[in-house]
Amino acid sequence: MTFSGEASIIVPSRGGALRLPILLSALSRQDSDDFEVIVVVDGDIDNSAGVLRRLTVEHPAMALRTIVFPENRGRAAALNAGAAAAQGRVLIRSDDDLEPSPNYVRCHVSQHQGELAGVVGMCRNVFPETAYARVYGRAADERFRSDALATNHNDQWRYWAGNVSVLKEVHERLGGYDERYRAYGWEDVDFGYRLKKMGIPVRIHPSLTTAHHVAATTTGVRAIRALHSGAAREIFVAKHGPEPLAASPQGPSLWSTLVAMASAIATERTIKAGGSAIDVAAAVLPGRLAEKLVALVVESAGRAGIAHPHRARTHF
Repeated sequence: MTFSGEASIIVPSRGGALRLPILLSALSRQDSDDFEVIVVVDGDIDNSAGVLRRLTVEHPAMALRTIVFPENRGRAAALNAGAAAAQGRVLIRSDDDLEPSPNYVRCHVSQHQGELAGVVGMCRNVFPETAYARVYGRAADERFRSDALATNHNDQWRYWAGNVSVLKEVHERLGGYDERYRAYGWEDVDFGYRLKKMGIPVRIHPSLTTAHHVAATTTGVRAIRALHSGAAREIFVAKHGPEPLAASPQGPSLWSTLVAMASAIATERTIKAGGSAIDVAAAVLPGRLAEKLVALVVESAGRAGIAHPHRARTHF
């Protein structure tokens, strides 16, 4: 199928063979058909390419193209490759674990009819029934979205992530995503901050909130991602300085001391072991105590990534 060039949906994917059918099925039900989908497989570790060939046949009305990297190059490189191949006026980034509503493409495109802007849609995490989700994940997700919507417009660039859109011409002027970000995250926050520096407003649009089949379903997985995010944060600080991330100073507390102590010994191995133990214990612990233990593992892992970025070893 061809399209007139209104929108290109860029999907970076690694290990997405089970996630991509849900995303592409949702995209096949859009109330607009003036878009193409470009899936960039960042090293095929699970026959995603074969799944995409099948999905191309299952959805013949969708303009679907696939780019397959022979090896892992990182999410930023995948996003840039998809953007370079895109023919659309509006570039929509959709991570491979989203399940968009039928008006997803139309709503993104509608935000790009006036002034230049970066558009952010929030993600509403869909959790399986796990100990992590019950004692920590669902409540943390609600707080995150509530805090985002309450954020001053000048700081909404911080929420640039996996459900966003920008004009292709703006993406090209910005030079795309910075491919030095190879750990988990921060290529997106970096992009949002550079939009702000360019003078292009970044705005969160609640109507674009989209279901997200979250990968972090256990304490260990969530904490490993916090470790990698902390490591990637240091690339941002080296580029832009600490000022964009400045927060109100807080004095020492028992909690900050506990986080610091736990971060000193946090590695991928200890994080996985500790996370598994807490998930088992959460079945019998009081809810508030279980929540605090999960928070301790997650926050100390993030701090360890900042202080010891070499501890983040897994590729995403």
